[in-house]
Amino acid sequence: MSRTFNFSAGPAMLPEDVMRQAAHEFLNWNNSGMSVMEMSHRSPEYMGVAHKMEADLREIMAIPDNYKVIFTHGGASLQFAAIPMNLAEQGDTVDYLDTGVWSHKAIKEASRYANVNVVAEGGSDNPTEIPNHSTWTFSPDAKYIHVCVNETITGLELKDDDLDIVFAQGKPVIADMSSNIMCREIDVSKYAMIYAGAQKNIGPAGLAIVIVREDLLGHARQDTPTLMNWDVYANNESMFNTPATYAWYLAGLVFQWIKKIGGVAEIAKMNELKAHKLYAYIDASDFYSNSISKHNRSWMNVTFNLANSALEKTFLDESKSAGLLSLKGHKAFGGMRASIYNAMPEDGVYALIQFMDVFAKKYA
Repeated sequence: MSRTFNFSAGPAMLPEDVMRQAAHEFLNWNNSGMSVMEMSHRSPEYMGVAHKMEADLREIMAIPDNYKVIFTHGGASLQFAAIPMNLAEQGDTVDYLDTGVWSHKAIKEASRYANVNVVAEGGSDNPTEIPNHSTWTFSPDAKYIHVCVNETITGLELKDDDLDIVFAQGKPVIADMSSNIMCREIDVSKYAMIYAGAQKNIGPAGLAIVIVREDLLGHARQDTPTLMNWDVYANNESMFNTPATYAWYLAGLVFQWIKKIGGVAEIAKMNELKAHKLYAYIDASDFYSNSISKHNRSWMNVTFNLANSALEKTFLDESKSAGLLSLKGHKAFGGMRASIYNAMPEDGVYALIQFMDVFAKKYA
């Protein structure tokens, strides 16, 4: 069977070139006679893999020297608790923007360890627009400000004008970029800490990346579990215990692929084109609609509804038969969702648009 186009929000499709290289090296990496997943994580061979992986990530994201890059277990969700435990004491105030389900989850977890001030609240579990900036209420004594830059479920993304207001407060800015990391160039130095689960734009599930400014290290509260303390990772090359070695290796291949095709700047051009084409088709159609504020539409997660919701199952059945997979929207939001991460080729988006057009004409 030929490869399909997988529009899953995560775990998501990986670049085909990466998959082919991993398959070629699966049993015998670099003529070592064994798979990468069989190697000791402390062997010279594997340490070479790990060091190159970090160096390539630093290069493609232009990460400044005064930032540590650590690779953790537990996905991005573990950081919901690790962030306040590393940066705040019980009773301290922390600021959170509430823009959707993943923001809710981060707020709920942080509330166990600090007093959470909700700076901006969308008014529902899955808001479709960012609240007006005039309604935002920051705390003068907040230890940090947390944002989820891209809400995967709805496809609601904070843009530069939103983030500029956050940066202007002069507080450390913590950003969950799980679903849009490396989709475009950013200035890492504006953030105190960036974190992301791997299973969307980085690699397979089981790995999370934390990029943290060095001055934020060394402040974990006494009761912070060892494997949630950023210092432990930073002081042990993220190898205090056995890491997710194969996930690291695959992420490293993805970083090499990004460099090969021209870096994040080139990927951004592709992503902007893919998103523009899909949104333009939806906006021009009477059969499909997108409910997200146009200014805050995500490049990575494009949600849409059919005018006749009774046709949703038929749409999913026929799209699957056409080799277009995982288009069902999240149960918390409904409708359809096409996640078009870095690895989704333009051909996949064009195939989806063609299918949507044929389907609309068939059932209009």
